[in-house]
Amino acid sequence: MKYLVLGSSGQIGDALCNFLKDKEHEVFKLDIIDGKNYDLRIKDNTILKQYIFDCDFIFFLAFDVGGSRYLKKYQHTYEFIDNNLKILTNTFDIIKEYKKPFIFASSQMSNMSFSPYGITKSVGELLTKTLNGIVVKFWNVYGVEKDLDKSHVITDFILKAKNTGTIDMLTDGKEERQFLYSYDCCEALHILSQKYDDISRDEQLHITNFEWNKIIEIAEIIQKEIPCKIVEGKVSDDIQNNQKNKPDEYILNFWKPKTSLLQGIKNIIDYYKD
Repeated sequence: MKYLVLGSSGQIGDALCNFLKDKEHEVFKLDIIDGKNYDLRIKDNTILKQYIFDCDFIFFLAFDVGGSRYLKKYQHTYEFIDNNLKILTNTFDIIKEYKKPFIFASSQMSNMSFSPYGITKSVGELLTKTLNGIVVKFWNVYGVEKDLDKSHVITDFILKAKNTGTIDMLTDGKEERQFLYSYDCCEALHILSQKYDDISRDEQLHITNFEWNKIIEIAEIIQKEIPCKIVEGKVSDDIQNNQKNKPDEYILNFWKPKTSLLQGIKNIIDYYKD
């Protein structure tokens, strides 16, 4: 198949491109870091139009987003909201024009109305449903990251331990999250694309490992692999406001996660050691 990956240089996008190539698919990449002509905020983007016309299937992963540090700093700004609304409307206009099958990458935070990030993801879900696409909800996918300004908690902690000898946490670490290794996420996305017509649009597709871990536990796992000091923050969770969703298990009919949290963290540590 010919796959188009929007957001191809992001943490998940980069891993997905490599995964699809390993499966001998043809991959079209599109990411803003490749230049202004690849900016999805530009209306009637000619490169985007050509790629969507040529491809068989689209993975819509592009978004202005990052880990907790990034969201805390930017998600309540005009630019953050405006960026994501432009990405959504411009891209969906062309998908609608060419009637291509696609998966939209949302978040388990899309029901959190206090979060501009969650709200904009929710808008993407609504637009996806009007075009009969598939919505997936990611739960803290982690893997190798190239844009360290947007790094998520596991990568952030690993690099702090490696480079400074100290993991200084944003919070007290008591909040619980579910994490998923990027390779497992890619496998789930590939399976869903292959079973596109068999997937019920009335069901929730939560891509996660279905296991809860406290943030402090993540720091402690890394500490065992990279000797370091852990400094807990003084505040509680201020990104999800301690709101805790329950993942829907419908996706387990098609796919199951394979990589343990410990093994996934070790894989990331080994990458940065090299």
